Amino acid sequence: MLQPQFPIPDAEPIVIRGVVFDMDGVLTDTLEFHYQTWQRLADEENIPFDRKANEALRGLSRRDSLMAILGDRMLGEAIVEEMLDRKNRYFLEFIQTMTQDHLLPGVLDLLQELRSDGIRIAIASASQNVDLVTRQLGLTDWVDAITNVYNVPHPKPAPDVFLYAAEQIGLPPHQCIAIEDAESGVKAALDARMWVVGLGPQERVGAAHVILSNLNSVRWKDLLDKIQCCR
Repeated sequence: MLQPQFPIPDAEPIVIRGVVFDMDGVLTDTLEFHYQTWQRLADEENIPFDRKANEALRGLSRRDSLMAILGDRMLGEAIVEEMLDRKNRYFLEFIQTMTQDHLLPGVLDLLQELRSDGIRIAIASASQNVDLVTRQLGLTDWVDAITNVYNVPHPKPAPDVFLYAAEQIGLPPHQCIAIEDAESGVKAALDARMWVVGLGPQERVGAAHVILSNLNSVRWKDLLDKIQCCR
């Protein structure tokens, strides 16, 4: 298993001024929406697909997800684009039904604490629909920057989207905590030299500095204490 890397030398104090959230699996859970829409597309194209295959797509961009589903199938770019657009249309139907009730437990309380403490907040997602989802969830006024992998040259697990998010909130990456639930996102945030909180099983997020099952009842002070103690 990968060992956590530390953004700054041991001798320097840890100063945290920003938090960068992934969207899916952290602020809300659209995994079921993605599963149903990918399953619909796969059924239409007679491609084998199931929940296990869907879990492997966690943290990937839409294009990378489709490439994983297609495997060694070779399709022209026009066909690939049509399939990506079709999947997105199916997904947008689900998004329109989302409300603040779809926030995961503990998220709103943590956001309120961050705001009260003057912490800058960003979202760095693999989803092209992150702006729409943010609006549907009623989070627009809670965040200072919303970014996605389509704003940068390379998707997760490259660090680009996290580096861009830090730039958007005006902070060096080592003054930010990234909260992720996917292996690709954890690697991206570590390579961006951020402190990383992984949500989920250790085998998936084990390289994170701090590992939690979820954000339910997580207090900002406690999270800071865990970061301060993790090295």
